[in-house]
Amino acid sequence: MGEKFGDPSRVALPIHDRRYTGTVTYDAKDPDTSFPPIENLRPPPGAPNVLVILLDDIGYGASSAFGGPVDMPTAQRLADQGLRYTRFHTTALCSPTRAAMLSGRNHHAVGMGGITEIATSAPGYDAVRPNTCTPLAETLRLNGFSTAQFGKCHEVPVWETSPTGPFDHWPTPGNGFQHFFGFIGGETNQYYPALYEGTNPVEPDRTPEEGYHFMEDVTDRAISWARQQKSLMPDRPFMMYFAPGATHSPHHVPKEWADKYKGRFDDGWDALRERTLARQKQLGTVAPDCDLTKRHDLIPAWADTDPKMRPVLARQMEVYAGFLEYADHHIGRLVDTLDDLGILDDTVVYYVIGDNGASAEGTMKGTFNELMLLNHATEFETDEFMIEHMDQLGGPESHNHYAIGWAHAMSTPYQWTKQVASHWGGTRNAAIVHWPGGIAAKGGLRHQFTHVIDVAPTVLEAVGLPEPMVVHGVTQEPMHGTSMNYTFEDADAPERHETQYFEMVGNRGIYHKGCSAVTKHKTPWISAAQEGIAFDDDVWELYDGTKDWSQAHDLSKEMPEKLHELQRLFLIQAARFNVLPLDDRGAERFNAEIAGRPELITGDTQTLYPGMVRLSENSVLNVKNKSHSLVANVTTPAGEAFGTIVTQGGKFGGWSLYVLDGRPAYCNNFLGVERYTVRGPDPLTPGEHEVRMDFTYDGGGLGKGGTAVLSVDGTEVARGRVERTQPFLYSMDESLDVGVDTGTPVPDDLPRDRLTFNGTIAKVRIDTGTDNHDHLIDPQHQVRIAMAKQ
Repeated sequence: MGEKFGDPSRVALPIHDRRYTGTVTYDAKDPDTSFPPIENLRPPPGAPNVLVILLDDIGYGASSAFGGPVDMPTAQRLADQGLRYTRFHTTALCSPTRAAMLSGRNHHAVGMGGITEIATSAPGYDAVRPNTCTPLAETLRLNGFSTAQFGKCHEVPVWETSPTGPFDHWPTPGNGFQHFFGFIGGETNQYYPALYEGTNPVEPDRTPEEGYHFMEDVTDRAISWARQQKSLMPDRPFMMYFAPGATHSPHHVPKEWADKYKGRFDDGWDALRERTLARQKQLGTVAPDCDLTKRHDLIPAWADTDPKMRPVLARQMEVYAGFLEYADHHIGRLVDTLDDLGILDDTVVYYVIGDNGASAEGTMKGTFNELMLLNHATEFETDEFMIEHMDQLGGPESHNHYAIGWAHAMSTPYQWTKQVASHWGGTRNAAIVHWPGGIAAKGGLRHQFTHVIDVAPTVLEAVGLPEPMVVHGVTQEPMHGTSMNYTFEDADAPERHETQYFEMVGNRGIYHKGCSAVTKHKTPWISAAQEGIAFDDDVWELYDGTKDWSQAHDLSKEMPEKLHELQRLFLIQAARFNVLPLDDRGAERFNAEIAGRPELITGDTQTLYPGMVRLSENSVLNVKNKSHSLVANVTTPAGEAFGTIVTQGGKFGGWSLYVLDGRPAYCNNFLGVERYTVRGPDPLTPGEHEVRMDFTYDGGGLGKGGTAVLSVDGTEVARGRVERTQPFLYSMDESLDVGVDTGTPVPDDLPRDRLTFNGTIAKVRIDTGTDNHDHLIDPQHQVRIAMAKQ
């Protein structure tokens, strides 16, 4: 294989093995016996390593390296020795940005026009990357690179996210990474993450009380992999994709990092926007004549906020800033490792600071536990509650998110935020390229228009590889991105990425040769149904980017012909890249049968077995808003029985059937603020038992209460009231587990060293009743829940 037969053609992958056709002797001792030595497949000589870093939910106005208020010394270090790109763009949402970056194709062309939870059978929205669009990592792997992904993966179709796969769209093996450590989904609890190594669920090695935080852990794993790879294969370059999930909610960070920002945001988000713009102009990361866009009436002025709530609001931003600096600090450890290994100068480093604009999914006053918002239980988060729990923000007790005003400020100087693909506030992100071995310029600014789909072709050109035409026998669609390498040594080079469409949940726009035409169809915190706007009634705006850096001055009235020209161009691009039909439906997209996507779980009964852990809510029967039963066949040991039989969710909401002090118990945890527990009076005797819980739902709507009845071997042993239940979601990332409670525990009386059942479990069956009230769920709220996971 490979170089021994001359430089192989690398446009058809994998490179074909070549059969030896020379003379074959009878006896290996014959002097004429000769075979060429085995040579491993390697990339072209001198190919650099590749490190792609992607952070989460960070607006253009956040990082100090681009003028923002959050200290990011690692980003600054790489920028000082590399290049800052001031007009780099994403897709405005997590999964589509990642799918586009890793493939080099527009997000609709790889099926990621929206979120996987509301995928349809339309090609642009089916959440399935076609095999005609092979990911960058697979191309590099087939050319001899070592490949690894660390952190977040939210590109797996929702019906493929269970531990049984299939794994065609997981990082390994489907996306070309030989090693994966991280989580599958949009977010995870940084103190109790839902982790996978490869395709196997794994648990953290310590608790937050013992110092655990996912950001540190995932960095340690990446460092270990890089050291081992260079120790054992020093001649083989690697591609590492490092996407730790910071700073997506929950904003979890050790207290001392948040405390570094004490008092810095006490004057609020309006003053912060003014200061940030001034610094941006000083650094040159915006144009000298850039205007600050107006704060929209939907977002309150800082002066109009309740004075008693301002310390809480300020603390939210301190926590967020600490989280971002903490993430940058650990990225610095990874960069230092490459330096210590002597390979940093020979590594192409992309540091993309955000997969979209800052997140405006945290309500106008922020939230201590975002599940309260998503379960329509905001009445618990009163001002008094927020004030009382302010000091817990960022810690394991919280599942927090900051107020919308901060998200707007983090996107300075632009309009809007994450989800709004029409405006730069949702799509313009800070990006740094560092490669001293290939870029002579140091500390430069590059103002050419660039996009996340440009990363893959840039990397291929940097490592000296052609874009493959055929992979695994399948003809490939050419990449849609434009290599950025032409900008490396020429700051004034005419931009080559001249046209780019944008679309997300109906928010859409088109960029062409300096001008942009845009229309906002949906506000992130207001459903399209509430806004009641038809696509044809959307109001379009026109901006001249050569004179108006921030999209502050709408020219649609002055230049209607130019606006119409760009609107037509958007339709051409939309037709070309599978954007059509535009889709802002709710109920239809949440009905898998109507939408045309597969469902993993159907019917009204499901049997689970020991060892089944980390099952997402999409992987198990939904027991919310209906009567249901849990039936467990167990064998209890001699002596005192204890531990979890089956559980779903965690400390912020869920239920658990367990044994404590030998007695069976059922706990229904409502959002961590109310726990309803039913216990049997007597310990279970050693031996085989059927432990059953029957829940009779009150009915009359969503999230109502009910009666829980515990039975042992067919005899009722206890019953009790559950006053409230969670109607929509137990958790963003916690799971259903059999025989153990991973992540955070649902009950508060089961000690951590007794979470695992000390008997044996034959099976657990879940049955749901016919009194299903899910039809009362507002489909637009389901969309909001799904979007919050991105």
